[in-house]
Amino acid sequence: MSELHDNSTEAPVWAIFGDLMAALVGVFVLILVWVIGYQLELARDLAAETEQRQVEQQRREQLERALAEPLASGRISLRDGRIGISGNVLFALNSAQLQAEGRELLGSLIGPLQDYLAERDELLMVSGFTDDLPIREDNLHFDDNWELSAQRALTVTRALIDAGMPASLVFAAAFGEQQPVAPNSDEDNRARNRRVEMAPVPRQGGDG
Repeated sequence: MSELHDNSTEAPVWAIFGDLMAALVGVFVLILVWVIGYQLELARDLAAETEQRQVEQQRREQLERALAEPLASGRISLRDGRIGISGNVLFALNSAQLQAEGRELLGSLIGPLQDYLAERDELLMVSGFTDDLPIREDNLHFDDNWELSAQRALTVTRALIDAGMPASLVFAAAFGEQQPVAPNSDEDNRARNRRVEMAPVPRQGGDG
């Protein structure tokens, strides 16, 4: 009777142990499935990021080829897909009146830019920038750098349209003294910040 009693008490212990092991295996399987899923998601994200970088690289190379001549002459710069033109080439100090050299340069860009925009179905954003020096008190045309940068962007936009760029492909933006490319610590750097940039941008989706 004693031996029979001992066997009957051992059975529930093993049953509980089996249930515990089954639960642990289940948890392990869930963790394993989560880890595999997370790794797959990371792999997809990495592949998408790599593809995006390749697209941007191809985009920059295509733009460089389209603008090879003015880039080689040093009349424009290309950085991160933005075409930069020194404000000194386009305008006199504190002026939004386009100089002859600047008008000629803009005219030479129409062909390659228009072909590039048409091929990619994009628009051209023309952005005006200034240095950090305030507008001189004797300047009766502009209240501040925002207004000066806006007028310069509009002047370049109109010059592009006058030279043959469809008005539907170009628009203007103003940044004033914001987003400098160099510290406004000396005249050379300020001259770099006085600039106009042109950047191809995607069309906004949707109607209206």
